Amino acid sequence: MAITDKIYVKNHRQLSSQLETNIPKGAFKGATLDMLFQGQGLEKLDDATRDRVLDFTEDFLDCSCDNNPYCGCPERKFIQYLLELRAQGLGPDAIVDVMTDDYMVYAYPGDVLSFLDNGVRTLEAAEGLARVDGQDKKRDEIRQAKQNLAR
Repeated sequence: MAITDKIYVKNHRQLSSQLETNIPKGAFKGATLDMLFQGQGLEKLDDATRDRVLDFTEDFLDCSCDNNPYCGCPERKFIQYLLELRAQGLGPDAIVDVMTDDYMVYAYPGDVLSFLDNGVRTLEAAEGLARVDGQDKKRDEIRQAKQNLAR
């Protein structure tokens, strides 16, 4: 299960009530992406909520793929966002706080920690493959990325 499957809309019941429609709790679920991508009913949201929803839409749903928002770009962009927060030195609790402040979405800190740990394990495997393949420069790049993620 990908980390984006564990990203939830904060105050999702309140948001559903304001939009006068049911939306799933998952931020990257099809109905949620449809509502965000099509912008249906966003004028019903209070200003602060609308601003955060629009920020989420602009930052993660903006791509030129034919299948947008089902092309995988929103999930990849969100994962990149999480990695950038980690690169700034934030731990799982702080990452959750920032994503909630930025976009009104949240995850459980344990899920973020698991995502980061899986990333470190994947980089360890890639580092080993680069070493076996004699790709010293690539191995060093991967090692640096792993160290940045693990700190």
